[in-house]
Amino acid sequence: MYVVVAGDEVLPLGSSGVTGSPDLAAVVREMEGERPRWVWADTREDYPPLLRAGVRVARCHDLALTEGLLLGFEGRHGEPRSVRAAHARLSGLPVPDERPSEPDTLFAPEPPSAGMVAEVLADQLRRIEALPDPGRFRLLVAAESAGALIAAEMGHDGMPWRRDVHDALLSDLLGPRPVHGMRPARLQALADEVSAAFGHPVNPDSVQQLVKAFKGAGVALKSTRSWELKQVDHPAVAPLLAYKELARLHSFHGWTWADQWVRDGRFRPEYVVGGVVSGRWATSGGGALQIPKVMRRVVVADDGWTLVVADAAQLEPRVLAAMAGDVGLARAAGEIDLYSALAQAFGGDRDHAKIAMLSAMYGGTSGDAPKLLAMMRQRFPRAYQFVEDAAKAGEEGRLVRSWLGRTCPPPSERWRGLVSGPEGGRAARDRGRFTRNFVVQATAAEWALALMAVLRGLLPDPAGLVFFQHDEVMVHCPLEQAPEVIGAVSAAAEEATRLMFGRTPVRFPMEAVAVSSYSDAK
Repeated sequence: MYVVVAGDEVLPLGSSGVTGSPDLAAVVREMEGERPRWVWADTREDYPPLLRAGVRVARCHDLALTEGLLLGFEGRHGEPRSVRAAHARLSGLPVPDERPSEPDTLFAPEPPSAGMVAEVLADQLRRIEALPDPGRFRLLVAAESAGALIAAEMGHDGMPWRRDVHDALLSDLLGPRPVHGMRPARLQALADEVSAAFGHPVNPDSVQQLVKAFKGAGVALKSTRSWELKQVDHPAVAPLLAYKELARLHSFHGWTWADQWVRDGRFRPEYVVGGVVSGRWATSGGGALQIPKVMRRVVVADDGWTLVVADAAQLEPRVLAAMAGDVGLARAAGEIDLYSALAQAFGGDRDHAKIAMLSAMYGGTSGDAPKLLAMMRQRFPRAYQFVEDAAKAGEEGRLVRSWLGRTCPPPSERWRGLVSGPEGGRAARDRGRFTRNFVVQATAAEWALALMAVLRGLLPDPAGLVFFQHDEVMVHCPLEQAPEVIGAVSAAAEEATRLMFGRTPVRFPMEAVAVSSYSDAK
């Protein structure tokens, strides 16, 4: 049963009318027992008020995310995907500007009505049914919408984060917390070393000053990126590299960052579902997907609780094996260590097997890659041809799609201009490398979404997901629930595989461990 939510309006589809209530949370809480699929404009806006009121829902249909998926399938990436934009297209009206307006202003748009939401839902369901494989796309929409619920819940609940451990770690690495606008003592000492190495003051935060200083020392640099600096023989390099590493830590996960994003012992980032074209998540604040390894010791379970951390081993090669239906590769993917299982086909060398597989998925051509790719083409022809076909489609300017139907962006006008010019071959190959990986990475993202959606429904109260990154999940739960949660992770991986690929010999193992600190999981 679909139930539309818009503002304070609730409209069960097929009912006689709209119900309005000043206490929307109470209405949703009461109706949730019937396990409806809630339909709203945007989970990021509509779900947090319910979470703050203590209400959680099992299922939803996110209209904005679904519209984005459908527009992508239709080759219309970048068009506005809001309910108002979708309704305007449906009605043949001008599509409104989607630039955010200031809240509580005269120009803030009215929220969409329940009737508008219902019309957009009906149009989306019609468009889905008209697709070549509506069943797969319905699964994609359900998984994407479930991901939106999970993202909102993780932002609301937060990840355990010990401020005292964080402060001690920063003080150990950087020195005491400095006054505003000043460098920490350790950073200042490294900056002084850089200046001393050049024999005059140089600001290590200024690319222009660094390039000029190195030029004066007889070293021509195109950039001050770490990989380029490591090739330079100069006494300023070592302190500069150390400075850059610590400065990044100070900027992205330092004291000011913690003041903004850590509250009541919880790190509360803002996740963006499908923030990357492949379907991977991004963040609009907090940098949750870029937590450096040194910071993992700050993520500590509450007393009497534990963190169950799990990640999928070699997810993308397994996805390729399942999609391509390559018997030999699928057989290897039935083992825990896929690369070791493949090694016999590459002279018993696991590293060669890994290079060949990654080169096939990412378009690698350097070193031994060409020779190893030739071996892969011979031993695993269907898998090799699968990614080759995706690359060829990209080079020709065509669209490619994930297993469930997420579609890559069409080529830009600039790309079309390059392809018709003297650099055409290079531009075509670049896009081919993108589409080659897109079909695998996007499908891997779908598998991960399906995993989380299933796992969310299997977790016992009060356990909850607190972190997700590409192929890794973290659950915070009472100590006594750890065995049950570890079992739920394994069951969710099996069910996600069945939902995605049906009966397949490919295994997607999720190795889960219960730890007191995130740093102990790796």
